[in-house]
Amino acid sequence: MKSVLMRRALSESRHFRSCGRSYSRSADACAAAADDSANTLPKMPAFRYTPPPYTGPSAADISAKRKEFLSPSMFHFYNKPVNVVHGKMQYLFDENGRRYLDAFGGIATVCCGHCHPDVVKAIVKQTQNLQHSTILYLNHAITDFAEALASKLPGDLKVVFFTNSGTEANELAMMMARLYTGSHDIISLRNAYHGNAAATMGATAQSNWKYNVIQSGVHHAINPDPYRGLFGSDGEKYAHDVEDLIQFGTSGHVAAFISEAIQGVGGIVELAPGYLPAVYSSIRKAGGLCIADEVQSGFARTGSHFWGFETQHVVPDIVTMAKGIGNGIPLGAVVTTPKVAEVLTRRSYFNTFGGNPVCTAAGLAVLQVIERENLQENANIVGSYLKQRLISLKDKHEIIGDVRGRGLMLGVELVTDRQLKTPAKAEILQVMEQMKDMGVLIGKGGFYGNVFRITPPLCFNREDADYLVDVMDYAMSKL
Repeated sequence: MKSVLMRRALSESRHFRSCGRSYSRSADACAAAADDSANTLPKMPAFRYTPPPYTGPSAADISAKRKEFLSPSMFHFYNKPVNVVHGKMQYLFDENGRRYLDAFGGIATVCCGHCHPDVVKAIVKQTQNLQHSTILYLNHAITDFAEALASKLPGDLKVVFFTNSGTEANELAMMMARLYTGSHDIISLRNAYHGNAAATMGATAQSNWKYNVIQSGVHHAINPDPYRGLFGSDGEKYAHDVEDLIQFGTSGHVAAFISEAIQGVGGIVELAPGYLPAVYSSIRKAGGLCIADEVQSGFARTGSHFWGFETQHVVPDIVTMAKGIGNGIPLGAVVTTPKVAEVLTRRSYFNTFGGNPVCTAAGLAVLQVIERENLQENANIVGSYLKQRLISLKDKHEIIGDVRGRGLMLGVELVTDRQLKTPAKAEILQVMEQMKDMGVLIGKGGFYGNVFRITPPLCFNREDADYLVDVMDYAMSKL
């Protein structure tokens, strides 16, 4: 009977209750309303759109082929995986036309919204004219995007190298730093994730993502984690460990320091305040470059700033990016100064698909949509509201140990004991499954796999935020 009622509630398209529509009501008022209706299934916000009929293979058929023909290393969320066949803005649709609120955004990748018409139009137009040539010939798509991208960065960061992914971007950045400085040692952070190729796997510091292959020249500093770290929110104390690594683990000269401002795969860990300024100073004294990995925290996702590193008031020497840069198109980039960029002229550097006209046309459209639709401001306003609602939820459910992040890059860490901070590994899977059954798709991460990663498209609105929190509340109340 419960499943019948749940399906019926999910199929309704009525507007969400008044606390989702009223901008003047406080998060506490909405939380109180949620308490009053604890036994009532939340109603998904109305969305006037009907996806085209799906006539492709079923989820069972796809799963069978995936098992037979794709790598056994591939994994999926949920006991019964969702067959996603269509997307529109902040929503996804399965093979039966059922709508889901996407609170994960393809791992912080879909920033403008699924199939945003302006991005689709740019892709189609460029595809009809020229899908690919090579950067050996002239094409305005790559130069137009490079110019627009450079205009969003501070200082002398204005030379762009295009890649196909964040891993490629970080690989190139680390190689450039080693060439420029003549040093090999790179300092990364414990709990970091920077990719799964040769150098980036070395910079990654979670055993879950590292294979037993040669990974040389990387030292991992203590993670400045305000929730689980040794020094709480004191960034300067964590920074002393980097100074120690330079003095005792290297020749005294280093190639680079690489970090995210908010660790994505690591569980939405925002670095302790004051950390990056102190570390950047130590690295530069040791002759090294500072690399900002903006693969997940860039492109307005933090709301307060366009780039994550700006939240710590620093200017890197190299910035890497991907994911949101193309709204789902395979695209990455490295941006650095003319002086650092010069090192690649010592030999021939080439990337066949880096700067592909279709990809760079999409990238330019993404930047234009972010600006025209004020998505950074929306991420700030809606993200701040969502974070306050999640903090209110923490007061209600003991299983929530921490709520963190900023903008629309938020984390909710689940623990079975708040004092011991014991990871709630099984419980988070149960909550995720029930949230999916109620129409909300959400991410999961952190070393222990116990952190909800909330990185939706930046067109997410307050009704969506309310629905997300109310569904999470309902699911947690059933534990």
